[in-house]
Amino acid sequence: MIKITDPLDKLEAQSIFILREAYYHFKDLGMLWSIGKDSTVMLCLAKKAFLGHVPFPLIHIDTHYKIPEMIEYRDQLVKEWGLQMIVGQDTESLKTKQTFPDGNIGRLECCKRLKTSALKNTLSGESERLKFDHLKMEYVLDDDLKAFTGVIAGIRADEEGSRSKERYFSPRNEKNQWKVGSQPPEFWNQYKTEFAQGTHVRIHPILDWTELNVWEYIEREKIPMVSLYFDQGTGKRYRSLGCYPCTNSVESTAKTPSEIIQELKSGKFSQIAERSGREQDKADGGSLESLRRDGYM
Repeated sequence: MIKITDPLDKLEAQSIFILREAYYHFKDLGMLWSIGKDSTVMLCLAKKAFLGHVPFPLIHIDTHYKIPEMIEYRDQLVKEWGLQMIVGQDTESLKTKQTFPDGNIGRLECCKRLKTSALKNTLSGESERLKFDHLKMEYVLDDDLKAFTGVIAGIRADEEGSRSKERYFSPRNEKNQWKVGSQPPEFWNQYKTEFAQGTHVRIHPILDWTELNVWEYIEREKIPMVSLYFDQGTGKRYRSLGCYPCTNSVESTAKTPSEIIQELKSGKFSQIAERSGREQDKADGGSLESLRRDGYM
């Protein structure tokens, strides 16, 4: 038996195992891709797990308020890597201007509409969704509105308080609602993968990774990242990405993954939460739990 001693290799091996278990046990499987560093690392882990091929669709919930560079980066990788890409959106709320940027609802209600409800309806096939057509090289209406019952998400336990209560295989009810008390125990790397019919399951392959682990892996594997994570000469960069009306940058001169790693190791952000620049967290009392109980990522 080969003993793995490198911490990153251990995390990688565990995540690949989780991804393969998910693919084996869940028929209608998809992977949420927020375009951020965590879900992009997870995407690269999937490519490694399946020998360069991602055998399930990626799903992105487009709130219409993502920083434009994020969308450009998404579509660039979709084309270059030949990815199956599905995009969902709450078109009704956008059409009727029931959003925070339009000034008609608060931040939390906006998140519930443009993210939580949009995600639920996209996963269930209840609303229209787009898919990328690699022959036409453009997005077209998805004519296969099957429901996804297994969904892979790139959340980390150390990122935010409510996420520390998660499991690798996390059941939701038929409305995608999350109940902390119903989470199955996971001892000694034993995972529950059999659930009652109709159960919606979220799978979290990088749950035990830290922010530092993620950046170390990005540097080691030379994973392309959206440039918003790096200082472009302004002395600021983004530590966490979201919608531009609700996401603030941090003061940092880090221009490479290596420099970000040094910042994290130095303790520069040791007293500052990773999502401190996300205004919806503050509106939720500093925790995402109320949003996550309703199905938020």
